[in-house]
Amino acid sequence: MEQNLSQRAVFVFFIVLFGIAILLAGKLLTPFFAIIILGIVSTGIFNPVFKFFSKKLTPKLASVLTCMLIFFVILIPVVFFFGVLSKEAFNLYAMARDAVFSNQLKDLLESTQVLERFNALLVKAGIEKTITWDELIRPISELGRFVGFSLFEQAKFITSNVFNIVLYFCLMLIVVFYMFIDGDRFIKYMKDLSPLPNEHDEKLFEKFRGMAGAVLIGNGLGGLIQGVAGGALFLFLGWNSPFLWGVIMGFLAFLPIVGIGVVMIPTAAILMLKSRIVAGIFVLVFYGVLSWGVEYFFKPKVVGDRVKMHPLIVFFAIIGGLKAYGLLGIIYGPLIATLFLTLSDIYFSSFQFMVEPGKVHKE
Repeated sequence: MEQNLSQRAVFVFFIVLFGIAILLAGKLLTPFFAIIILGIVSTGIFNPVFKFFSKKLTPKLASVLTCMLIFFVILIPVVFFFGVLSKEAFNLYAMARDAVFSNQLKDLLESTQVLERFNALLVKAGIEKTITWDELIRPISELGRFVGFSLFEQAKFITSNVFNIVLYFCLMLIVVFYMFIDGDRFIKYMKDLSPLPNEHDEKLFEKFRGMAGAVLIGNGLGGLIQGVAGGALFLFLGWNSPFLWGVIMGFLAFLPIVGIGVVMIPTAAILMLKSRIVAGIFVLVFYGVLSWGVEYFFKPKVVGDRVKMHPLIVFFAIIGGLKAYGLLGIIYGPLIATLFLTLSDIYFSSFQFMVEPGKVHKE
């Protein structure tokens, strides 16, 4: 009995000490949390490249070459990309601030006399409230000002902090380098450290690996395709800032349900109001083919059935992630949702009977 009490006391002391060590280690790693996550995710994305190099080279040399490829393929285009984006985003902000776009839209809509007819119907119905185009267009102008200024601030911050960006990117490459070499040992260590059964650990790691692939490979490449195609369409139509609109559509493509339709459908409507009916119909057809092709042909081919998550959950996960973590929320949001849903599945399959005896979860 005394021995059991002694063992229990030692175990409690160990758990407290271990908990303190975890908190202190977490505090040490907190400033580099984003770097570590991006490094782990990047490792999963470029792992096929590393395996290709490993067939003829040593693991260390293959890892070095892969990291050099990541540097030139990602960092240099990103810095250039944000340099161009900052200029076009500021132009959008200036146009919204000076009411250039809203005045053009107001003149176009006034020529249709739709609002006058609607106000006449209100008067006949006994409603004296008169609606003006200024009231309807003001939110659009405010949104344009907000989006333009936000993108400009983000792009300006990145381009004005090139040294810090390069430093953090190099730190991420260090994570990637060692993950290529010792990634399997790291995963095995985490599984051994986890008190969960092996099948649960496997499920968690597989879900995370699948979601990382779905978000960055599937949605990332899908967003790139839709952004480039949308920007090219705007350039063909002669619209201002096609690069900026392409970037906006590229980010919107991450969102299920709405996607690039937020930009494409109003574009088609404006063209039709300008009596460019054929151009408006062309934009709608282009939008339908592009969205359908990416969502139902490209993504299933690239991602497959790695992750099955309801589009509404993905939508709120990305929106909530953006609000909580900024741009990295595109990655963090779905990963957090994956963690919650996977742990929920584990609870239903293995632990629910302990909390609610006799209750069986049905899929």
